[in-house]
Amino acid sequence: MKRRFFMTGAVALGIVGLNSCNKQVSIWQDEAKINVVATSTMVTDLVQVIGGDKVEVIGMMKSGVDPHSYEQTASDVAAMNTADVIFYSGLHLEGHVQEGLEKRAAKGDDVYAVTKNMSKEELVQPEEEFASYADPHVWGDPELWAKTIDVVVEGLAKESPEFSAEFKERGESYRVELLKLKEWSKNRIAEVADDQRVLVTSHDAFFYFAEAYDFEVKGLQGLSTENVSGVKDVEDLISFIKERKLKMIFPESSVNKKGIETVASKAGVKLSHEELFSDAMGEPGDVVELHGESYDRGTYIGMQKHNINTIVDGLK
Repeated sequence: MKRRFFMTGAVALGIVGLNSCNKQVSIWQDEAKINVVATSTMVTDLVQVIGGDKVEVIGMMKSGVDPHSYEQTASDVAAMNTADVIFYSGLHLEGHVQEGLEKRAAKGDDVYAVTKNMSKEELVQPEEEFASYADPHVWGDPELWAKTIDVVVEGLAKESPEFSAEFKERGESYRVELLKLKEWSKNRIAEVADDQRVLVTSHDAFFYFAEAYDFEVKGLQGLSTENVSGVKDVEDLISFIKERKLKMIFPESSVNKKGIETVASKAGVKLSHEELFSDAMGEPGDVVELHGESYDRGTYIGMQKHNINTIVDGLK
């Protein structure tokens, strides 16, 4: 089932572009495949794993990009207007971008929030004043992130029913990998003393990680990186670090390091030279070897292994 989202003539000419023969130039390399737009790097990886060679995926956001404050580009709009299906994370991770995606879905376009099947009981409800939405950083727990698989399988199977069994098989295989990842993570974290299981980062992106692995977490900023930390926030965090006698605190790849560097300096605590991946994965193909295994930090599994190894090695 191949179809395209509606695109006005003005958008088509202004964004997709024309070649020298005045024919529209496609932004897709292979329109015989399911052409998919995904928002965050984690969602992009998820679709690529499940779709395999049956999909061509354009990821809107790249490594190091903060999805909370992301602004769509002209090429993003062109991709979305010509895609067969769009997947996004949801829970307002993508900020105001989600509003446009919800409008597309309401019009009948194949647009899916991969977190749509998660119940309220499974989600972390923020304590921040005036917070209206659940914490969107669900990938912090691989077992919870595995619940996104069925949504992607459903969306791809709708576009190409003839490959539905293949998508389901890939999804189930990936689910097994994610559950193994969680067990691996638990075994590594067991190396950290109970009184050092405190994770201080740039913003509150690790509550699901905390629930999954019995950690306490503190962020300089709130759930969204658009929340601005004030003088009292900095002072309170410095006092907390000193009181708990922490060995190390951690910057994030998608958040400006200036604030957390200031905290580390004033608290007299080490700042990890390795950044944690919170709202975006690493660069695809960034393969590292550590503790006898190799992994690609540009994949979800590699991202998680990098984070776990960085935290454990820093706090042991």
